[in-house]
Amino acid sequence: MNKDFPHIETPRTIMTIGQPKHAQALLDFMWENRAHFEPWEPLRSDNFYTLDATRERLEHSALCYRDGSAMQFLAFDTTSNEIVGACNFANIVHRVFQACHLGYSIDAKRQGQGLMFEIVDAGIRHMFEVVGLHRVMANHMPSNERSAHLLQKLGFEREGYAKSYLKIAGKWEDMVLNSKINPAA
Repeated sequence: MNKDFPHIETPRTIMTIGQPKHAQALLDFMWENRAHFEPWEPLRSDNFYTLDATRERLEHSALCYRDGSAMQFLAFDTTSNEIVGACNFANIVHRVFQACHLGYSIDAKRQGQGLMFEIVDAGIRHMFEVVGLHRVMANHMPSNERSAHLLQKLGFEREGYAKSYLKIAGKWEDMVLNSKINPAA
């Protein structure tokens, strides 16, 4: 796989792998959306919302891209050049599994505009067509109706239900397990 950082164009964004040069933009995005993301994420210390910690996470993102274990895309609005969303493919496994886990987030102000679908759809196509994966898996809390709807619209199928699966906002939460199979496989 080519280790240059990919750029994926969607109608309203340009997606690229998070890199240290994006630290201030990502910190602004995370800080502005902190209350919006908190119900769906692990507990975060105040240190998480610092420029140094953000830069460290982005250095790790670039290393994971280079070693093939993750692709953490940031989606920049083509007009404002601000981060409006993120689409992360983690735990990439090759060989007989050829799969990964999907995570995503959208700016609270941009909800309901179809932008998350646009970003995630482009990311999944990249993982299937360029990376060559067979399966993308995504989990959501049963109460997260927006994620359930997004995944259904993207063509994911429900595969199961896992009790006490992830610690979100300080509490062990059940998850609905979903996956999408590469249609060309």
